[in-house]
Amino acid sequence: MGESEFEDLGPNSGLAEDMYGRYVEDPASVPDGWREFFDNREETGPAPQTPSPGPASTTWQAPRSPSPAPPAAAPEADGADRPVPMRGATARIVENMEASLGVPTATSVRTVPAKLLEVNRQILNNHLARTGGDKVSFTHLISFAVLKALARVPAMNSSFEIVDGQPNIVRHEHVNLGIAVDVEKKDGSRTLLVPCVKDADTLDFKSFWSAYEELIRKVRSNKLSPDDFSGTTMSLTNPGTIGTVQSVPRLMPGQAVIVGVGSLDYPAEYQGADRRVIAQLGVSKVLTLTSTYDHRVIQGAESGRFLAVVHDLLLGSEEFYDDIFQSFAVPYEPARWSVDVSPRRSGGEQAAITSTDKAVGVQQLINMYRVRGHLIANLDPLAAKEPLTHPELDINHYDLTIWDLDREFPTGGLAGRPTMKLRDILGLLRDAYARTIGVEYMHIQEPDQKAWIQEHVEGVSWEPSRDEKGRILERLVAAEAFERFLHTKYLGHKRYSLEGAESTIPMLDALLSSAADDGVEEAILGMPHRGRLNVLTNVVGKSYAQIFREFEGALDPLSAQGSGDLRYHVGATGKHASPGGNEIVVALASNPSHLEAVDPVVEGMARAEEDQKGDRERRKVLPVLLHGDAAFAGQGVVAETLNLSEVPGYDVGGTVHLVVNNQLGFTTAPEIGRSAVYATDIAKMVQAPIFHVNGDDPEAC
Repeated sequence: MGESEFEDLGPNSGLAEDMYGRYVEDPASVPDGWREFFDNREETGPAPQTPSPGPASTTWQAPRSPSPAPPAAAPEADGADRPVPMRGATARIVENMEASLGVPTATSVRTVPAKLLEVNRQILNNHLARTGGDKVSFTHLISFAVLKALARVPAMNSSFEIVDGQPNIVRHEHVNLGIAVDVEKKDGSRTLLVPCVKDADTLDFKSFWSAYEELIRKVRSNKLSPDDFSGTTMSLTNPGTIGTVQSVPRLMPGQAVIVGVGSLDYPAEYQGADRRVIAQLGVSKVLTLTSTYDHRVIQGAESGRFLAVVHDLLLGSEEFYDDIFQSFAVPYEPARWSVDVSPRRSGGEQAAITSTDKAVGVQQLINMYRVRGHLIANLDPLAAKEPLTHPELDINHYDLTIWDLDREFPTGGLAGRPTMKLRDILGLLRDAYARTIGVEYMHIQEPDQKAWIQEHVEGVSWEPSRDEKGRILERLVAAEAFERFLHTKYLGHKRYSLEGAESTIPMLDALLSSAADDGVEEAILGMPHRGRLNVLTNVVGKSYAQIFREFEGALDPLSAQGSGDLRYHVGATGKHASPGGNEIVVALASNPSHLEAVDPVVEGMARAEEDQKGDRERRKVLPVLLHGDAAFAGQGVVAETLNLSEVPGYDVGGTVHLVVNNQLGFTTAPEIGRSAVYATDIAKMVQAPIFHVNGDDPEAC
């Protein structure tokens, strides 16, 4: 098998030669994919193929005919200059460079502002960090823009061939994108491998990112197979990672285009400037893109148009970032490109906006996040609606743009800091009001109560300890295992399952534990049928044996309400112990129906207990009411109970209401079951603070 027989692997032929040398010495020393590849070629010989394209500045390609080995040099005296023979991969580079002289190339160059690219990458990576994902790189995003641009300028996905002595152009149906990866060998030398993402044009961004990362993993673990190199139609190299501003790579025969990505930095003339001055001037980091192409099949206008489309995409055209965010289920809109509006200190018709105007806009933005931040919070586990930014939470609404993100503004004391960059202000406000918890409290008339909530959510982070995480997990597992057992064992029985809302159990666990640690003696619960058995078992402490006996008919069928779902009407009393060892008595009130009739009953029980205990401060008994969202909004008894909550004869010192939002009220969708945005809007009549939480985030719950 001669060296030239690996030319069908294109720029990676040198790697194949190295592998083949190992294979000849010991077939077991190469990975299975390579061994199978060599076995087949030994049997059949290589099929005639056009060399696959790939970056050529430091890659290899087998020559079209074997070239003689370089002459050996006579050894010189120690320390004297002497020639050293170039063999193997280094010799292949020489041949590649000489072969590239036969390809008539030209290069288009375009410099792209990277401000929006940076901002949206940060938003995306912040979300991935919160959800346990890996980072997205600039190269991932630029590569995806290249793929999208190829769909607009398909002439770029072509190659040149000689068939029967005649020139031919090949139009490729799909894009197999070669990714140049720099690899350091054990001896310290470096080389460039170019595996490719197959049919990359058919993938959404998340799928492309996964395929890209899988190739990188294979490179780092030395598990690439011949199939990973075959069929490349175009390639991308990123010398910007080593600081190169602009590159003009070489093309091998059979390759028609290679995109080079330069370094991402401020223009050289600004790199020594004060960062505050750069922010004030609105100077963006930039990156330089090059398109080096085979002029026989691609024309300069096509290459220029291609880079222009990449430019527009990186500035957000054609919903480029929207599609990327959607593929990763990011629950926010991406940032938008806009031209900077420079503040001017003098008046006049030409003055667009003053520094004072922008500072006022920031203050308005802070206030609106406190008022409406919950509207863009990630509260829907089903992601049933597209994420939209409320106009009053959009920085452009206040004549602020992405260029203001690195400028400092007065905050009015936000999180105890007098001034902050707008980027940090937005991050703090989103963390407080627009993640998986949304807070409604600005309807409260008491300033001290609003200030107390602000102090506890703005700039305050909470990370559960290992023990707390373990308890949350244990409660979730107990809740889910209980429901699964009932579904398996009592298939066909009428069930009001907690499935989909299991976070209710760790929520109640945390609430009762805090109450016990705070000296509360008793909690009185009322709830509907949904999840009742789970609460009885995992919160109140009713035994599994008793629950299962009731499923098997131990209840009196002549009792009120009949036998069908009587087990969902009964109550129980038990004790709950906090992790700190404190106990609280827990009583779940009986409920004769699905409806909210139990609400005033629980409040009356709590008031009676407080009166018997002589608890004038009303701190020893905690009423807790669980509701379905449709019932909470739709049943008048809820409003009546709330309306009496602060009347002296009925006051119990406060009630915690836990509303489980199933997004479906029996047969009714929320939008046709109420007029309010939330089921809980009715609670604003008593100026209660309302916390919305995503049920799929048990730690937030």
